[in-house]
Amino acid sequence: MNRRDVLKGGAALSGIGLFGGRAPALIAAESARPKLPYGVMSGDMLADRTMIWAASDRPAQMVVEWSRDQDFSKVERRVGPLATLASDFTAKLDLTGLPAGDVIHYRVAFHDPDQPRAASDWAAGRLRLPGGAPRPVRFTFAGDECGQGFGINPDLGGYRLYEAMRRKQPDFFIHQGDQIYADGPLKEETALSGGGTWRNILIPAKSRVATSLADFRGAFAYNLLDENKRRFLSEAPMLVQWDDHEVRNNWYPGKEMAIGPTMDHLSAWSRRAMLDYNPMRVAPGASGIQRSFSMGPLLDVFILDERSRRGPNMPAADAAPGKGIMGEDQAEWLKRSLLRSTAVWKLIASDMPLSLTVPDLNKDVAPGGMEAIANGRPGTPGGREAQITDILSFIKAHGVANIVWISADVHYANAIHYHPDRAAFGDFLPFWEIVAGPINAGTGNLTMNPLDPTFGPEVIFSAVPEPIEDNSPRAGLQFFGMGDIDPVSRSLSISINDAAGRQLWAKTLPPV
Repeated sequence: MNRRDVLKGGAALSGIGLFGGRAPALIAAESARPKLPYGVMSGDMLADRTMIWAASDRPAQMVVEWSRDQDFSKVERRVGPLATLASDFTAKLDLTGLPAGDVIHYRVAFHDPDQPRAASDWAAGRLRLPGGAPRPVRFTFAGDECGQGFGINPDLGGYRLYEAMRRKQPDFFIHQGDQIYADGPLKEETALSGGGTWRNILIPAKSRVATSLADFRGAFAYNLLDENKRRFLSEAPMLVQWDDHEVRNNWYPGKEMAIGPTMDHLSAWSRRAMLDYNPMRVAPGASGIQRSFSMGPLLDVFILDERSRRGPNMPAADAAPGKGIMGEDQAEWLKRSLLRSTAVWKLIASDMPLSLTVPDLNKDVAPGGMEAIANGRPGTPGGREAQITDILSFIKAHGVANIVWISADVHYANAIHYHPDRAAFGDFLPFWEIVAGPINAGTGNLTMNPLDPTFGPEVIFSAVPEPIEDNSPRAGLQFFGMGDIDPVSRSLSISINDAAGRQLWAKTLPPV
């Protein structure tokens, strides 16, 4: 059987290899069988479809089966793409024709395209699709992974926050960026300030700063070596956005580099690696990775891209309005999407916080630059704040109710309430922002990011003590956010939880 026969649809494969019983004489040598080193993932799900992701360890044909039954007693099979060196042996299939609102079980295998008997074992996952009648909705969110030299530590059991989220059984997870630290190489061992040693599992790609497509791919692949992450993502679909460390600390388009590849090259390689290693559905040629998802009648999710079209960090600190953080086309897309939404709740995922000042302290940037949205100045909105002002005013003018913002980046968890009565700019409706993370990185605290008063923020809860005695993940100061929507009351209960899954703070928000 040649490759052309395989690509016709897979029917000719029945009864041999992974698609049927194996007579002993037909079993391929173990070394000839592909392996799935990173498990399976799903994501970017809609009512009748989802992206399915997996990777092989060699050139191989992807095959996906799905069923309503956990035992796969009745299946539908789809032949996916050929995993080749061009995609680093990753493969994705847009699995369509699925039953809205149902739990589906899927499994992925790879086989040699010219020798179907040389087939991998199945790797299985499951997810619940959005849509259908109103039902309870649960989601989790966090960001910042493998930062400050803290990688997969076998002594601690790896990235424990993923296991804590898995036990909550969310319908989906939002990864809010810094999924890799391309600019943060790891060491095998690091002495901790509080005593003891941090040990990392190490691969060559994580022993250096990423300066090639292969390096960026290696950084994404490294995090999938963590068993907690693989197990969680086989059970909960993921929506992904990016932040700065996917490329370089505090990067923006066109930033000049003193040495090495240009920022445009680095960001293009990172974007390609991110799309290769995540279950994302992004249109070819799209300028950004912003996307929206309907999770049924109770919730719409808006994933922002605050990297691809942002302006430089130095003017972001200006008192005068400047270039926004997301580009005008994306801001208009967000406004149109919010206006069209008929869901009770609208969740805006911003990788950067709205009012926490994040100065750009890089040595190659003049003092005073700002990395996030807040410009650190009281009074009239300036810098990137002006674009957020426009969005908030639009929301109020059109009566778009029940909006909650979520964010990450600062490596600690906060619950922040915004009200026009406290604000220098008051043309907006009150709202909440929940900041979560890190997943597995050094912990920060509020003293590092003073509140900018422009939008009237008040920190209602902060999860991290001051000062921090041990900022390593060993201390357990890693946090995720969680939302629960009740289909009867239609209320959203939002909470902040720690690495052990303990609820630290919660607030129930009734719909307006």
